[in-house]
Amino acid sequence: MAVLSSSSSAMQKGIVVTVPVLVLTASLSAAIFFILSSSLSSCSCPSSPSSQSDAIVGDVRSEERVSTSREDIDWVKDLIRSNGLHMHENVLRKGINPRTREHQLQDLIQYKGISHYVGDEASNRTALPCPGELLVEEHHSNYGEPWAGGRDVFEFLAESSRLKPNARVLEIGCGTLRVGLHFIRYLNPGNFHCLEKDELSLMAALRYELPSQGLLHKRPLIVRRDDMEFSKFGSGVAYDLIYASAVFLHMPDELVWSGVERLVDKLKPYEGRMFVSHNIKFCSRLGGERCTERLASLGLESLGRQTHDSLLFNHYEIWFGFRRIKG
Repeated sequence: MAVLSSSSSAMQKGIVVTVPVLVLTASLSAAIFFILSSSLSSCSCPSSPSSQSDAIVGDVRSEERVSTSREDIDWVKDLIRSNGLHMHENVLRKGINPRTREHQLQDLIQYKGISHYVGDEASNRTALPCPGELLVEEHHSNYGEPWAGGRDVFEFLAESSRLKPNARVLEIGCGTLRVGLHFIRYLNPGNFHCLEKDELSLMAALRYELPSQGLLHKRPLIVRRDDMEFSKFGSGVAYDLIYASAVFLHMPDELVWSGVERLVDKLKPYEGRMFVSHNIKFCSRLGGERCTERLASLGLESLGRQTHDSLLFNHYEIWFGFRRIKG
């Protein structure tokens, strides 16, 4: 009984003491919480993935890398060396059923591919029937330079023009999108425009390249014309970059000049850039002073000649730049 009595007394005393202790504890907790919250709000802690995404506004990245860096090249060279790879000692091997593009095309035509719906069934099941010539990528060989060179052109033009994803770009003669695919992937939807005259090239671009690259959602505006007429692209559009890769050298000089004249008002003043590859014979054939005068009469200024080295093969391209000098 004595033990129980003393214990009960102690418990009663504990109850009396506990109230101020709890009040003091709560006050201390609130003070600690205030200090911690203040320090966290002002700390320079590493940003989280969600906070980093705040740097992207309207899909325009504040720091957008385009070209391959020297560090990237050194890295892949080290990887090749560390794996003991020597291309000149190897021949690429095909699979268990080796066939050239020509054989693949023959099989597609003769046997309708491996399993291919025909007749009414094809129209019911196939969203976009694709010609065999496109499926074996014959159009990749229709250029004077490797298909992979399209990446080199993109890197040079994008960096020379300081493009951001919200920029607007017009290519004159985009063909099968050897270069255009890279711009379409990089730019915001609807911001890549193209004028092209060749039907087969456009079929390859629309029926194979865009679907196979998963870029249909980018909705590039591609117009078929052969007269350097740009009205279908809209009257109010202003381009950050207009370029023609190995196109103007195949066109009559006066047709080029008429196209350039129409394009001046569509190029953003001062900051916008126009690039022409290989040569500008349409201009140089006039003679130096007359060429400069005619450009100036249109509101254009020559930025001179630039070269761009290829990452993939021993090759460089020559480009001539222009800018609009009137608002």
